[in-house]
Amino acid sequence: MVSLRLFLFLCFCVFVGSALSAQQWTMDDVKVYDDFDDLETSFDLSGDSIHLINFWATWCKPCVEELPFFEEARELLSDEKIKFTLVSLDFKKQIESKMLPFLNEHKIGSEVVVLTDGKSNVWIDKVDPSWSGAIPITMIKKGDKHLFYEVEFYSTEELLEKIKPLL
Repeated sequence: MVSLRLFLFLCFCVFVGSALSAQQWTMDDVKVYDDFDDLETSFDLSGDSIHLINFWATWCKPCVEELPFFEEARELLSDEKIKFTLVSLDFKKQIESKMLPFLNEHKIGSEVVVLTDGKSNVWIDKVDPSWSGAIPITMIKKGDKHLFYEVEFYSTEELLEKIKPLL
């Protein structure tokens, strides 16, 4: 017969284990925007927080390769006023079959939204007039400061160097 003490210990272990496990992404966790203007108005860029916004897709090899650096930077800066948002440009029909499994497999903890607006020629200049349309791109905003990087990051340190001037 299992003692009460052992039973409580096992319950505690299950609770702690589930609390420490990574988020399991579902469709309920991801906001899908079919129109860029709706996405743009969803961002609250006011206040004294830093907003890091990365445009990416699971089919983009450089995007996938740099995502661990964003996740590590997010964890390292968890005590700072900074919000990481990953804007996926994955195709709507592949969100459940490709993107969600990718987020779960790679234990992505940043906010993820999906932009399915195929009229990119209309909204690319709204993101930044210098953007060619290639991904990945990263914007870092704080107040009236706007930094734009149409590059792949190759390390967490490289990414942190771009964020530090705004901390």
